[in-house]
Amino acid sequence: MQLYIKNMVCDRCIIVVRQQLDQLKIDYRQIQLGQVELKHALAPTKLQHLKEALENVGFELLDDKKATLVEGIKNIIISLIQGYSEEEFNKKLSVMLEEKLRKDYHYLTTLFSAVEGMTIEKYVIHQRIEKVKELLMYDEMNLSEISYKLGYSSVQHLSQQFKKITGFTPSKFKLLKENNRKPLDKI
Repeated sequence: MQLYIKNMVCDRCIIVVRQQLDQLKIDYRQIQLGQVELKHALAPTKLQHLKEALENVGFELLDDKKATLVEGIKNIIISLIQGYSEEEFNKKLSVMLEEKLRKDYHYLTTLFSAVEGMTIEKYVIHQRIEKVKELLMYDEMNLSEISYKLGYSSVQHLSQQFKKITGFTPSKFKLLKENNRKPLDKI
């Protein structure tokens, strides 16, 4: 049995979901971002308990196929940006999504826009900018290294996108004392 879970955006989310499953004594084969493969189908009452437990820690059990597909798109994008594999950045996102989700990209982008109110491309930009904010706060890389690492064509392109989304240049953002980052599941 396959379950789809909204708001799973990082490895810590997997740990929290694993804890919930263990507490409810639900056997599973595998846990990935956005999904859990169970060993057995759950009784309706057990499924309801799991749904409530997940909601209490900020997740949502998905039962709608379209919402599940949109969550799959988000998880692929978040994994791509958080893992920032140069090989995957060089692959067209449309091709990657079609391969991983086995759906036509036009259908995926139309569905995503209808459900989320923004295009896949805009979502990718927002996710990349959040990663740039994180890397700027760590102060371990300069802007040129960040630009390269996240697949931008130039530092200027990154800076323009950053300012358009945040209202600040990357250097001004670094000078801010408050944390202006957004949780990945709130983008």
